[in-house]
Amino acid sequence: MTQSPGTTERSRRLPRSARREQLLGAAQEVFVAHGYHAAAMDDIAERAGVSKPVLYQHFPSKLELYLALLEVHADALERQVRDALGSTTDNHDRVFRCVQVYFDFVDEPGGAFRLVFESDLRNEPVVRERVDRALQRSVEAIADTIARDTGLSREQAELLSCGLAGAAEISARWWLDATGRIPKQQAIELIQALTWRGISGYPLAVANLSEHDTKAQ
Repeated sequence: MTQSPGTTERSRRLPRSARREQLLGAAQEVFVAHGYHAAAMDDIAERAGVSKPVLYQHFPSKLELYLALLEVHADALERQVRDALGSTTDNHDRVFRCVQVYFDFVDEPGGAFRLVFESDLRNEPVVRERVDRALQRSVEAIADTIARDTGLSREQAELLSCGLAGAAEISARWWLDATGRIPKQQAIELIQALTWRGISGYPLAVANLSEHDTKAQ
């Protein structure tokens, strides 16, 4: 007797970490396609090819599953921002690469950015707090560099960082919805030019000027 794909998958034992990754992948597909409220744990279990008890062993509720997905993708966004900032000492390139991170993030297959930027569960306090905290971490990563290089106060640096990150995020989402109207590379360059013309007007801090002068000698 031939087993159905679902039966075969259910009978296969996976390491806990691999099973968790599998369940998160299935949940992302369902949440992105239907939104949180319309998504059902039955649909997620079926998409993953497991029984509901197996799904509940890993995630006791739909909300916990959703929050786990938020953490995965918010952490990825922060890591990519920090990697972009750390990949060069040229601030012009840093701005370009930060903008590129947001365009790449919204352009990733699977639509994970919608869970972070377009959640239909933002009225839920725990989700709102988790999303806001995630976005704040990316803002803080950019603010670290701005504060260090300009000598502006932490509050001023975070405000400028919000402006840069916000422009990159909203522009990237607009670009995705307007697919085909502007090539991705050109869109990134346009937003980079806009933000760079603003942020480059702030002079480097004295310590960094001395460092640049030393390197130039």
